[in-house]
Amino acid sequence: MCNSQVWTEVRRAQEQRPCKWNSMAILPFTLLLVNLYPANAHKPNFVLFMADDLGIGEVGCFGNSTIRTPNIDRLAKEGVKLTQHITAASLCTPSRAAFLTGRYPVRAGMSGYKGYQVIYWTAVSGGLPKNETTFAKILQQQGYSTGIIGKWHLGVNCESRTDFCHHPLNHGFDYFFGIPFTLINDCEVSKLSETYYFQERMWHYGQLFITTVFILVIITWLNLINIPWKIIFLGAFFGTLLFLYCYAAFEFHLYFNCILMKNFDIVEQPMDLELKAQQIVEEAKGFIIRNKDRPFLLFVPFLHIHNPYYTSKEFRGRSKHNLYGDNIEEMDWMIGEILEVMEQEDLAKDTLTYFTSDHGAYLEGTKGSLYLRGSNGIYRGGKGMGGLEGGIRVPAIIRWPGVVPANTSVDSPTSIMDIFTTVVKLGGGTLPQDRIIDGKDLMPLVQGIVQKSEHDFMFHYCDEHLHAVRWQESSSNTTWKVHYMSPRFSPEGAGACHGSMFCGCSGKQVLYHVPPLLFNLSSDPSEKYPLPSDSGLYRKVTETIQQAVASHNSTLHPVPQQLFRLNNLWNPMLQPCCGTFPFCWCDKEKNT
Repeated sequence: MCNSQVWTEVRRAQEQRPCKWNSMAILPFTLLLVNLYPANAHKPNFVLFMADDLGIGEVGCFGNSTIRTPNIDRLAKEGVKLTQHITAASLCTPSRAAFLTGRYPVRAGMSGYKGYQVIYWTAVSGGLPKNETTFAKILQQQGYSTGIIGKWHLGVNCESRTDFCHHPLNHGFDYFFGIPFTLINDCEVSKLSETYYFQERMWHYGQLFITTVFILVIITWLNLINIPWKIIFLGAFFGTLLFLYCYAAFEFHLYFNCILMKNFDIVEQPMDLELKAQQIVEEAKGFIIRNKDRPFLLFVPFLHIHNPYYTSKEFRGRSKHNLYGDNIEEMDWMIGEILEVMEQEDLAKDTLTYFTSDHGAYLEGTKGSLYLRGSNGIYRGGKGMGGLEGGIRVPAIIRWPGVVPANTSVDSPTSIMDIFTTVVKLGGGTLPQDRIIDGKDLMPLVQGIVQKSEHDFMFHYCDEHLHAVRWQESSSNTTWKVHYMSPRFSPEGAGACHGSMFCGCSGKQVLYHVPPLLFNLSSDPSEKYPLPSDSGLYRKVTETIQQAVASHNSTLHPVPQQLFRLNNLWNPMLQPCCGTFPFCWCDKEKNT
């Protein structure tokens, strides 16, 4: 409702119902309530964009001058930039779980555990637990049409290949078109396999196994040693089964993990990347048009800009940064196409549009030949690097014409989890009362009603380990950040972690800071200059933060670890398959 309409309604009410109070005295409060939450008679729509692996240094409105992102920049001009927007993890699976539930992933067993950091296969039993409540489920109960078009990466099945216990349609979405896993290099057959190094090891161990069995058979036949033939046979049998298991898991990565689904049906296996950008755009447009006469929530988690950075031929070679920049510019075009259909259907003014990334950009690791290097601007670290700012501070924009001010910014700390609470309240739902919700309502902050975030403290995890904590000090409006541990970089530097594609979270793969490192993010956002640990200010800040950590820890309870060991190992019994397993290939989209 625009301001002129608000004034008209207020005056009409005054004329029809005289009151002894001073009407002009209560008018500001009336306007505040109307602007804070529009009338319940007309629920807003929600279009939520999430890039994959996009760094804060790769978007024009956040400072990039060499990659063209006019549509994202337009959202910023027409809305509010969140300059200190923080993800709940620096990797895909835990960050997305937190986004959908408004809860730290450690509360749901989705934070990762003992090195198992994300969902590694489509066919695993781990995933977003059935007892977690997403904002889509709550809005679905409020009469919203809910859809997700893009990447899921939160699990599929639990006990059989058709139970779909972790599937989007069992977490509050009415419609799903996209990939249940994530993009991997195998999805583009011209690229080096994501599991190339594992395949090499598998063949090496296979040859060693065959040689060992052959030698045992010879020396036993010659009576040089006394080993029962049954033992040799059982060892050869189970060793062969293990080899076949590993062979299937790694050699058929393309068929088992590069899958396109529409609702519960597999429509491409393996999928054709050439068509994905256009398909996602058309599906998003179709969903909006089908639901334009009722409130809807559309979540578009893009496949861009995750490796293998596949880009449609129309956008290849257009940027100054090879495929990496091309991929970002194509994603920006996709956003523009979806925004255009909203304009054509006159929905923009009734729609809260949100844009962000699941975490920071990937920085080249020791196996960096598989990847291109991203940019997180002035911030240190990147994807998979624990609590370092570059991995968890992401670009974010909220646009809602007539409700939030245009071309403004919020510098106070906000969280990717806040979308849960914001969407639920605006959609007329009720926050769950049987669990802790960590997300806060963003509307008072982005509307300028308040100047300070409700997040006094934020906790930054790597797996189950607390790496860092952020504190917004009210008295000085200063944001402090303490690091208890951080990734151990390899000697060659370049943001690479020692001996691994991604950084570890504990043990020899991290540096333990005793005493902890303390940074003033307000004056040192790059985390270059820790405060001296012998100062009075250092002691005051770290003691306050430590008290907050103790209070936070008291709210945590043991839960099943969804990403750990057997829950995250490839299980052929859970493998989604459009044919008769293991003959899993089809292309139903081409035939429609």
